[in-house]
Amino acid sequence: MKAVVQRVLEASVTINGTVFSSVSSGLLVLLGIEDADTEADIQWLSQKITQLRIFDDESGVMNLSLKDVAGELLLVSQFTLHASTKKGNRPSYIKASKPEIAIPLYEKMILQLQDDLDREIKTGVFGADMKVQLINNGPVTIIIDTKNKE
Repeated sequence: MKAVVQRVLEASVTINGTVFSSVSSGLLVLLGIEDADTEADIQWLSQKITQLRIFDDESGVMNLSLKDVAGELLLVSQFTLHASTKKGNRPSYIKASKPEIAIPLYEKMILQLQDDLDREIKTGVFGADMKVQLINNGPVTIIIDTKNKE
């Protein structure tokens, strides 16, 4: 799994001109799923996202996690995170999972994040044409790849 984690003041997903979901202060996470992903990737990534210390403490130092600040989380599926640009100028998405594999893993990731945060999270709609808006706070953007554990 690959994730782009962005600390946000606010973020939203609009589908067909209507806001589907939105969050205020917290994280927007774009998630790419590949066939090799497992339950272990889900558990590891969820723990990393929820415990990543990228929120300011009282001294202005990034020392607090999403759990610590009771921040909100918006999770959006994004198969293009697995784009390969090695050949030519048209990206290949061969590593990105097809819906029959990706949807169950995406749904498990939602449940795992909710369990780790002990509250509901917001999501986009898998496979939908979504318009994502955000105000990145910092900006702080972290890229995480479960296969490299970084």
